[in-house]
Amino acid sequence: MRPIRPKLAAASFAAVLALAATACGPSEDNAGDKPSAAASESTDGKITIPDDLKDRLKEHGIDLDKWKNGEWKNWDRDKWLREAQDFVNPIIEDLWDPDRMREAEKPPEKPVDPDISGDEGVTDPTPDPVKAQAVKAPYNSSEAEAGKLLFDGPDGSMVCSATVVKDPAHPGKSNMVWTAGHCVHAGKNGGWYRNIAFVPSYNDSAKSTAELAKAPREEIAPYGVWWGDWAQTSEQWINQGAATGGQGAPYDYAVIHVTPEKGGTGKSLEETVGSALPVDFNAPAATDIAKMTATGYPAAPPFDGERLFQCADKPGRLSIKADEPTMHRIGCTMTGGSSGGGWVAEGQDGKPALVSNTSIGPVTAGWLAGPRLGDGAKAIYDAVSKKFAGQ
Repeated sequence: MRPIRPKLAAASFAAVLALAATACGPSEDNAGDKPSAAASESTDGKITIPDDLKDRLKEHGIDLDKWKNGEWKNWDRDKWLREAQDFVNPIIEDLWDPDRMREAEKPPEKPVDPDISGDEGVTDPTPDPVKAQAVKAPYNSSEAEAGKLLFDGPDGSMVCSATVVKDPAHPGKSNMVWTAGHCVHAGKNGGWYRNIAFVPSYNDSAKSTAELAKAPREEIAPYGVWWGDWAQTSEQWINQGAATGGQGAPYDYAVIHVTPEKGGTGKSLEETVGSALPVDFNAPAATDIAKMTATGYPAAPPFDGERLFQCADKPGRLSIKADEPTMHRIGCTMTGGSSGGGWVAEGQDGKPALVSNTSIGPVTAGWLAGPRLGDGAKAIYDAVSKKFAGQ
């Protein structure tokens, strides 16, 4: 008899709920959509809403003015958009002020069992914990691609981690961010999260929590706040994803296209932070990789979500279901909030490349698991790049 698997928690978390993850490739229905018009700066300095976004909101009975004045807090089922093509994320300028950014750092209240067993022959022994190491400040000097992802759900503000990745359609000028699927969509029992925004090099100087309480927005978000104007995750995550249990975790990845909240200088995200990682969709199996380094902003105790950490370990294998891809797993003491953060290894050209992202792990910490990126992940990546290729 197959062993009963204890519940898993995703490595992101909300005010009162630990989330788990799953994601997958785009559907053919939305992969070829015409690009939405980029947000432009009006004469009064405010971000204008593209007409096509207004139209999509109206189609679902959403009044833009009411939305920006608080209607986004309405999580009724008929208002919570869930289909792949229904992603909408209108900018609410200054919503993510310093206080709100910090208030998103709340630990989960529902612990989960500390381990999970996989199928014999494809799951390696549970790795020894690897203590997360603080990244040396300023973060932009060594981990310029890393940042924090902020978003809202029915239970409050949430946090994940994310990584700036290269855009094939815009060499050197990418506005694409990689994260976990469960950091953008709630899965089978929910829909798209709201007010999704990326903060590259969040708290770049590694200020303490007390110091941040007095810090201006420019110090907390030195490279600005970048709102998602499109996101794609897998149909597997949308259809199967659940808050606990690891359902769909082997497909738990997502790509977000972003735009600066206040219009910016015309520079792309990659130009602004000075770097972007390539994504390797043909990385070797875990057993053939010498080391993977996971980076993120862990926020559940003993961490507080304000500083960037890393774990480096030789990966092993973890199988959730026999008929799904085997995941990468490393020892790591990072906790909730690190979900979506990039896993980096040596690419085929010998240079660093993103090969996975933090997906699931026990709330008690000790290890993390991430999906092995393949054709499904590449389809999402290519679709988002293609959608904005003409802009």
